[in-house]
This record gives sequence, C-alpha cells and structure tokens, in this order.
Amino acid sequence: MLACIQWLRRHERSCEFVVISPKEGRLAGALTSLGIEVIPRLLVGTEATREQIEDELVRAVQFSKSDLLHANSLAMGRLTGRIARRLAIPTTAHLRDILKLSRAAISDLNQNQRLVAVSHATRTHHVAQGLDLDKVVVVHNGIDLTQFHPRQSTGWLHQELQLPRSARLIATIGQIGLRKGQDVLAAAAGDIVREVPDVYFLLIGERSSTKAESVEFEQSILRSFESQQLAQRLHRLGYRDDVLNVMPEIDLIVHPANQEPYGRVLLEAAACGVPVVATDVGGTAEIIVDGATGRLVPPRDPVSLADAVTKLLANKVQLQSMRLAARERAMREFDISRSAEQLLHQWRMVQCRP
Repeated sequence: MLACIQWLRRHERSCEFVVISPKEGRLAGALTSLGIEVIPRLLVGTEATREQIEDELVRAVQFSKSDLLHANSLAMGRLTGRIARRLAIPTTAHLRDILKLSRAAISDLNQNQRLVAVSHATRTHHVAQGLDLDKVVVVHNGIDLTQFHPRQSTGWLHQELQLPRSARLIATIGQIGLRKGQDVLAAAAGDIVREVPDVYFLLIGERSSTKAESVEFEQSILRSFESQQLAQRLHRLGYRDDVLNVMPEIDLIVHPANQEPYGRVLLEAAACGVPVVATDVGGTAEIIVDGATGRLVPPRDPVSLADAVTKLLANKVQLQSMRLAARERAMREFDISRSAEQLLHQWRMVQCRP
C-alpha cells in the first residue's frame, strides 16, 4: 500500500492521502518520512470497547474530511464495514489473508462497497465463504521495478557472515511462523547439503507472535538444524530493512509456505532476477510459472523441496534462464504502476455509484 500511495502521489495530482494509524512504530515512521499526514489512532492495544473504537474511527474520518475510507487489512475491513452506514463516504477494504471467517466477519466485510483481494486464490476462498461476489475484485500487488532490479553480487554478505566467496546462499524471507513453513526447509536441509556441500541457509525475518505454539515452532527449526549437525550452516539475519541489497547476494530463495495469499517476497525476487523454489499454495502460482520463472512444489513435502532445490542449483543454464524470465514477467505483470492504477480505478468506481 505504501508503494501504491507513493506512485499515486507522484503521478495522480487528484490524489491526496491521510492515514489513520497507530502514532508510533515502523508504519508511522515511514509515513512521516514520506510527508504523509498521520491521524493517530489512540485506542489500539487498549482495553477500549468495540463501540469506543468505532466511535474514535468515525471521529477521525470526519476530522480528515476524506472522500473515501480504505482499510488496508481484513481486520480493519471488518471495522470499516461496521461503521460504513455512519459515514457519508464510501468504504473499501483489502483482503490480504486466506483464513476461515465467521459469519459475523463476513457480514461486517460485506458492508463495504468494494473488497480488493490480492489474488484470484484469495478472492475464490472468501467468496466461497459468503463474501459478496459482486463486491470482491482482484488487484495483484505490485512492486517498484526501478528500485527492485537485477544487480551484480558484491560479496558483502559473505563477508558479513564470514563465509567463503564460493559459498552458495539459500534464503527464506518472511515472518517466522507456522504459515510460512520454515520448518519444511529445515527438514529438507540435510538432503540439500548432501547434494550441494557448499550451501548455507539464511533465515530472514522475525517471530511476531508470543503464543506458545509460535515460540515452539521457532525452536523446532533450530532443533532440526542441530539434529542434522547443520547448526553452523544456519545464519539468522532477523528483521532486515535492506532486503533490496540482500537480494543480489542470494543464489536461491526458498518459500516453503503452507498458506500464501500473494507473497511480496516472491515479487521482489522476480523483479531482482533471483530464482525461487516455492510451495504451490494460495496465489503463488499467479506469480511463479513452474519450470519457467521458478519451481513449484507441494506444501509440507521436504523431499520434493530438497529435490527441486538441488536439481535447480545443479543446472546453471536453467538458473540463468529463470532469472531472465522472472524479470521479464515482473516487467509485464508486477509493476507498481499497474497495481496503483487498478486500485485507483476501483476507488473511483465506488465514488461514482449513486
């Protein structure tokens, strides 16, 4: 959404943006750095009642004097749906998750004038649960192709990790959690190392959940590497705000997700010409063309994952072909201008309705 806002501010003089968000954190900092007005949402994380939160949002929207209210997540879409009838402007919401919805959630979301799914898989999933077919449209996420593009490796990451320049780097990038399936890559690591002895693994991302199952999931990844005597092959990079610079240093990205509406990291990899092996779940097949721009494998299948990774790393001709094909597809399908223009079209459509 930030990328869309930046593009629209540069290219559409008719668009002005005000963002209602928590007054602290990475989002607020990014918005401030871009010169975008932020109306602080004060009741986030408090013991406020649902009615108090709704009242606060109504006041914030009225204060902003906006012409349209867009919710950037399914959870916020429920909230905008609940207050839609109290506002004199249309409300829209993004669907960025594939998950089971309650009847109450479906009812709330359906009160918005438009629901924007990030993939056909996401739309199909939610319409099957009861979201209004006529309200749900697909707008694929995009990426700034002038920012994300193929570049030569400089070897800086090898130096940072104190690895030989000949070491091959496999990265998985994303929030550490059950949905992202990093444990599948951990289970496949032994088979991969046996076939590609100079390979090392990068775990990029953090665990945000404090639930016991999430903590245990993270620990299980570490134990899996340790039990295979591969602890020294795993490098935890944590949260990185320099993924743009990390991409050229990576030989292969593995995305072993169990569920993925439409992964941004896959768009970034395609734009940078970094080969990908990913699980065929959710909207991933709408990004990766199997055998042409990457490899798709079944979810929760470490044997298939290891086989795809080792065969791809052994085939330099195919790797180079995929790098070129991925970038070409990104230029045709994933440019941020395309996403921003389609999103703006949907906003204009609901504003034109009687």
